[in-house]
Amino acid sequence: MNKRRRLLVGAASALTLTAMAALSACAGAGGNSTPASSGTTPITFALDWTPNTNHTGLYVALNKGYFAAAGLDVQVLPYSQSSTDTLINSGAADFGISFQNTATFAAAAGVANTSVMSVLQHDATAIGVLASRKDIASPKDLDGKTFGTAGPSATFPTEAADAIRNAGGTGNFGRVTLGTSAYEALYAGRVDFTSAFKTWEGIDASLRGTPMKFFNLHDYGVPDQYSVIIEGNEEWIKGHPDVTRKFVQALQKGYQYAAADPDAAAKILIDANPGIFANDQLVYKSQEELSASYLKDANGQVGTQTADQWKQLADFLYENALLADESGKPLSKPLDTTALFTDEYLAGK
Repeated sequence: MNKRRRLLVGAASALTLTAMAALSACAGAGGNSTPASSGTTPITFALDWTPNTNHTGLYVALNKGYFAAAGLDVQVLPYSQSSTDTLINSGAADFGISFQNTATFAAAAGVANTSVMSVLQHDATAIGVLASRKDIASPKDLDGKTFGTAGPSATFPTEAADAIRNAGGTGNFGRVTLGTSAYEALYAGRVDFTSAFKTWEGIDASLRGTPMKFFNLHDYGVPDQYSVIIEGNEEWIKGHPDVTRKFVQALQKGYQYAAADPDAAAKILIDANPGIFANDQLVYKSQEELSASYLKDANGQVGTQTADQWKQLADFLYENALLADESGKPLSKPLDTTALFTDEYLAGK
């Protein structure tokens, strides 16, 4: 799951014509929201990866008929290697799963999407080390150690270095890209730390008998962020406010159900995707953790977002010269994040 969380900046703009044509065909009438023959309005939804617990609320809403009751025919597009930010911006999907950091990169590069609700209220990606490493009790102990990553990351090395410095270290460490073997290398002690999605890789490590311990980035001065968001094309949303409101509130209801009854929601996810999960226990434990600590805000609601959280992350990325415009040139001023999200379509707003 961490690979989905840390997409390359370049992936947000590297959509091939072949992939575009194929996905546009999959989207069909959903791109213009023309009512289907059944009288329902089609909506196309792009996943960021194969189904997992970040998507549970979507499958609950489908299973419980929340979309159907709202007059919507929601079609989940097959996973593509293309960035969901790009797919949505191009019109190949109406809505989809994205992440606050990749959405911020995409906005800096000219992509005009809007986050209509959060899925995870907090950053679930953390610095992960083996629990048995008694010599690593703080991020500062990672100075001079080796960071093993599944793939190139646009932000994590900068965030980790900042956390290490804020903990009293220098922020200097080695790094090696190991693809899908990064976690195996950590378990075997060939690397010292990695970036891990606590609610998936962290749980999987425990189930394997090689538990990790974590250092949350936001505990060491790095801005917290919405690990997962739901976004749509800005102009499409403005042109379809009623459809957007129905969709968002039905999806919000699905995630609220998952927050309230994680075991039932996990079963719905598993049953909807037979053969996808090698270990059902991982799904149940992951959903329990998400429901307990990540889906709900301080008031017990799902989906909400704040201007402060969007601005803090964008400012951090800008200050570290990580944001670039369409030509690849670093931004000359902080990014205005006011148009990157809205809560107006949530229930009760």
